[in-house]
Amino acid sequence: MGNDIQQRRRSFLKTCGALAGGIAMPAIFTAGANPSFAAEPHSLPERGEFILRGGYVLTMDPALGEFPGGDVHIKHGEIVAVGARIEAPNVRSIDASKMIVMPGFVDTHQHLWTSLLRGSLRGDDPKFGYFPSKARAGGVMTPADIYNSVRLGVAQSLTSGITTIHDFCHNVPSPAHANANLQALEDLGVRSRFSYGRYGEPSSRPMDWQDVERVQQTLLPKRPLLTLGVVVAPVTDKDGTMRPEVFEDLRDSVTRARSLGLPYTLHYGNLTHGIVDVMAKHQWLGRDLLLVHPQGFTAEERSTLVQSDVTISIAPVIELQYSTVRSGYTQFAELEALHAQMGISIDSSAASASANFFNEMRALLWAHKSRADTKLKVTPRRLVELATIDGAKTLNMADRIGSLTPGKRADVILVRTNDLDIAPVFDPFNSLVYSAQPDNVDTVVVDGRILRRGGKFAALDVNAVIQDATRSAVRLRGEAGLA
Repeated sequence: MGNDIQQRRRSFLKTCGALAGGIAMPAIFTAGANPSFAAEPHSLPERGEFILRGGYVLTMDPALGEFPGGDVHIKHGEIVAVGARIEAPNVRSIDASKMIVMPGFVDTHQHLWTSLLRGSLRGDDPKFGYFPSKARAGGVMTPADIYNSVRLGVAQSLTSGITTIHDFCHNVPSPAHANANLQALEDLGVRSRFSYGRYGEPSSRPMDWQDVERVQQTLLPKRPLLTLGVVVAPVTDKDGTMRPEVFEDLRDSVTRARSLGLPYTLHYGNLTHGIVDVMAKHQWLGRDLLLVHPQGFTAEERSTLVQSDVTISIAPVIELQYSTVRSGYTQFAELEALHAQMGISIDSSAASASANFFNEMRALLWAHKSRADTKLKVTPRRLVELATIDGAKTLNMADRIGSLTPGKRADVILVRTNDLDIAPVFDPFNSLVYSAQPDNVDTVVVDGRILRRGGKFAALDVNAVIQDATRSAVRLRGEAGLA
């Protein structure tokens, strides 16, 4: 296994160098772009066979329910059985007593390439806020910077119990950058959809569809935990109209994405008002569209989205922190009443200052409770559904993940119930939403691999991840003029 990782890493570095040298890129993309990764490659843990015994099992499968003292049998990455007591002689047992055993969290939208900007962001400051800072940093990030940032973001996400990430990458200036991003996802063993974007959002640069096809045809078939999508980034004018060149780019993007069988994602907000009507008119709304940030919709637009089976990603912390004033409150209550398919997301761990998925559930609850204009009740169980099985449905992955259903892949987390900040636990759903923190996450299993155990990574050198990300962040402060 170790030799295999080493070989793949050497191949990746060689490819990055070849791509970076063979593409006519602006000087800002090539300056210092000779990728050099200080962190030593590590072997991912092997998939084996084991039984998680005696935990409070939340299957998130309504046909199975909960087991207050249950077992989960995992073999070669698959959930084999779930029940009150599983008899399997000679199979390794892992003590899950005093722990909640549940599906890993599904993050429906995160910009992992921005993760290492966390220390340089200053809220909505016109120069050092999230949007101006990421715009300047994105233009000078090398493939090595992308790799270091994605590793940092994934490591923090795994610590929070996130086992699946939709990596919405709206900064892919070259194939070498795409390779670096995908390599980081693979090296850390997370399940992910990589949504390929262009450089910047909105952007005047065309999408590199040739490289999208290269990734789909040559890279992903060898990486079963990774799937592919694309980012579309149209903008509308203040009156809701769309310029002809923007419309043609959107038409081309949707046509190409659908011809490749790829899902596409777009941000909704103050730059895209009117986009729902345009897309509905041309039959561009469907299950293959994930729309991020449900703010500012009209009642008619909400109805159109739900009838078209569009899925929705809510980023509660960011929407409270950044965009409520600009784009309106999060319309969770209205969409929930229409039975929209929704999941929750981190958005950017740099902008929110963390990848705490428990906070995302809490923030959605707080945002909802602050509204006096709805009588819809939101329970802790519903919030955990949004964080797990509904997140999987939102990414069209519920056939594989999102619940502890036999036959699905084993993405599982164990949350301690006897820590100072969560004990005593009587209702696990309530405790997960109101009390739990990332430091309560004891064990993280992705596709049957135990990536974290006892609150520590099994193989990843966390210090190296931090040092590499810090080195890139320090360089970007100088080159991009960050705080």
